[in-house]
Amino acid sequence: MSRSAEAIEDGALHIRSSNSEIVHHEEATGSSERKSVNCSAEKKKSLQVRYFYGIIFLIINLIAWFIRDYGQKVLPQLHYLKSCGAGGRECFHTLGVLRVSLGCFIFFFLMFLCTCYTQKLYEARSKWHTGWWTLKFILLIISIAVPFFFNSVYIHLYGELARVGAGIFLALQLVSVIEFIAWWNNYWMLDQERKQSCSLGLFMSKVFYIASAMGIVLMYYLYASKLACALNIFFITWTAILLMVMMAISLHSMVNRGVLSSGIMAAYLVFLCWSAIRSEPANEKCNVQKQVNGNGDWTTILGFLLAICAIVMATFSTGIDSQSFQFRKDKVHLEDDIPYKYGFFHLIFSLGAMYFGMLFISWNLENSARKWSIDVGWASTWVKVVNEWFAASIYLWKLISPVVRQPKVMDHQEPMQQRDDSVQP
Repeated sequence: MSRSAEAIEDGALHIRSSNSEIVHHEEATGSSERKSVNCSAEKKKSLQVRYFYGIIFLIINLIAWFIRDYGQKVLPQLHYLKSCGAGGRECFHTLGVLRVSLGCFIFFFLMFLCTCYTQKLYEARSKWHTGWWTLKFILLIISIAVPFFFNSVYIHLYGELARVGAGIFLALQLVSVIEFIAWWNNYWMLDQERKQSCSLGLFMSKVFYIASAMGIVLMYYLYASKLACALNIFFITWTAILLMVMMAISLHSMVNRGVLSSGIMAAYLVFLCWSAIRSEPANEKCNVQKQVNGNGDWTTILGFLLAICAIVMATFSTGIDSQSFQFRKDKVHLEDDIPYKYGFFHLIFSLGAMYFGMLFISWNLENSARKWSIDVGWASTWVKVVNEWFAASIYLWKLISPVVRQPKVMDHQEPMQQRDDSVQP
């Protein structure tokens, strides 16, 4: 009886231990599932909050335009601020735009300092990025209001710095665009197994090149129909030369990158050239833009609103594209990692504040832009032309850099092979 009792007790102990192991396993499984659900919810919240920052940036753009064109009539309270000078003139037009731009820069740069080096979704800095909107709204109001109490000397100094920051923003935007073009080319022209995708990629490359050629012809017709328009003829002709060079290099046997990426880049360069010529003053003999009155017609207003939306989209798309600027792109991402770099996102928006400030004043710190205009003037024209040439230079270097580096790699490999051959009997 005692042996049977011991056996029963051993069996009971074994059953209890098995049950406890099952319970622990179920608890661990349930805990991991809850953690996965929580991470998924936090990641979704983090992705959604980007659009709130984009809307804030859009609203600040509209405030800058309102201060520039209508602030002197609608906001008489600013006339009494000592920093705004006699009649409040130093808080409207060009300086008014710079003050709003500085306020936007302060807000997003503070957000950059608070969120840089954030790695995990459950860090306090991640919570600050996705929440605490009442406190951030108060911070935004203070950031926008404080520059209106600054002396105009400091606002001019910020304007000079904003030119540099806007240039950095343009350079980062170019890198992001070129990386996107390279990704698109790899996606459509990856291998021969996806024959449908390759054929679609070839079709799209033809579409882009045809559109680019038509754009060149149309620009000649609209903006360079007379020999007196020598500068426009130069801009358009040089763009056409860049297109042919890019196509020739991309199809060269040593490069062999295909025509899709060069076709997309060609269309982008044509767009930049057209945008540069459109930025020439409307009273120039080679610019066919109509002179607009103080309020502007519906086409001017629509173009202005589309330009603001383009600024916001360019800032937003560059801000979420931190991967294009990472040195190591093979890093393994864990479940609780943040979906994008918060610090980089806010840094791009702070540089975007400088960029929209320059566009609203046409890169000119002295003269005020006319109503319902954006990025118009010779300074804006030359900035866009240089931006186009810089984009072409970066793209061409990305095409030829593997070929240039390849001989150096071969030179380093040949001595190693010779040593290996000498060791063999």
